[in-house]
Amino acid sequence: MSGFNCYIVSYDIREQKRLCRVHRCMKGFGEPVHYSVFRCDLTLKGKVEMVAALTDLINLEEDRVMIIDLGASDGKVENRIEFIGAHEEHLERKFIIE
Repeated sequence: MSGFNCYIVSYDIREQKRLCRVHRCMKGFGEPVHYSVFRCDLTLKGKVEMVAALTDLINLEEDRVMIIDLGASDGKVENRIEFIGAHEEHLERKFIIE
């Protein structure tokens, strides 16, 4: 994956409607690895596009997004990410519809 970096993106969104919009947006840039946490393999252009999209969606006074650059998506990224506990495929997700 030449030219791609791996980013961990985590967000804390205060309002449910914005949270759903941010989650939907992030699904276009990466894979969810935990609640409100995504892993994204992006070029610099892709990262800029993601940041612009998120900036348009969030309330800059209330919400927060953290982006961690893990470096080149060179196959060694998995060695830099560690999980403890249930694997994603074992988590049962429950949704409340109001």
